Amino acid sequence: MKKRSIFLSLLLVGLMVVTACSATAEKTPVNIAVLKGPTGMSAAFLMAQNEAGETENDYAFTIAGAPDVLVSQLITGELDMAALPTNTIAMLHQKTNGAVQCLAVNTLGVLYLLERGDSVHGVTNLEGKTIVSAAQGTTTEAVATELFGNGVTVDYVSEHAEAVAQAIAGKYDLVLLPEPFVTSLLTQDDSFRIALDITATWEAETGGVMPMGGIAVRVAFVDTHPEAVAAFLSEYAGSVAYTNEHPAEAAELIQRYDIMQAAVAEKAIPRANMVCLTGEDMLSALTSFYAVLMEGNPALIGNALPGDGFYYVP
Repeated sequence: MKKRSIFLSLLLVGLMVVTACSATAEKTPVNIAVLKGPTGMSAAFLMAQNEAGETENDYAFTIAGAPDVLVSQLITGELDMAALPTNTIAMLHQKTNGAVQCLAVNTLGVLYLLERGDSVHGVTNLEGKTIVSAAQGTTTEAVATELFGNGVTVDYVSEHAEAVAQAIAGKYDLVLLPEPFVTSLLTQDDSFRIALDITATWEAETGGVMPMGGIAVRVAFVDTHPEAVAAFLSEYAGSVAYTNEHPAEAAELIQRYDIMQAAVAEKAIPRANMVCLTGEDMLSALTSFYAVLMEGNPALIGNALPGDGFYYVP
């Protein structure tokens, strides 16, 4: 009986090991990239869960400073998913003949106009003024063009950090920035103030929301791994919620993954408008936004409104 008991115990342990190995093997590898900004901030908790082995998928994260390199990696299949400006996702859909679609909206308006002084309290006060900004060719430019009109000059620089540096150096009194660069500028130079919340201004002027960031996904990955896609959307939504509800704790994770300093992240989170809009909510937000871009600068979305196949609606 003793030998039988030992045998049964060993058999049970063996089955447990096999089961554990099988569970690990069943996790789908997902190569995903986020940017050093709100999309990276909102994914930090998911990164921590993944590192602890608490996710349904096996994520390999890339954290990039700009979207350019991610576009090519998504096209070649090096990435399965990538956080990108929503206009870039629309252009990719056109460029790849529908091989890339939008999985979710992850960031609403994150833009603010900062002023050294107290002369700007609405877009009508901007006539004849010059603003420094970055991200030319993205939703930032589209929003600026739509809201500011032809009477305003926008000088574009290569990066948001450069726009901050030039503002601090006194070269510009007006600067258009997204979070967390808004917090960075306000922390370094208290002579600046937030003159306009661009999200609120956009909503007042257009009547719609401003979905600036989203998650692009390869259609081939969706078709091959629908369960992994569903798991990601659930886990990412949880990560966004955690970040918004626990800014101090999330900020520590954001610093751990070298996305930005915790002190800046914690202050930036309330103004970063991080969301996870999927399905019909995503479709509604994007269709109205793209309609405005199509009228103002169609080249920013590939000169055509995305069709139904662009939106991942399970």
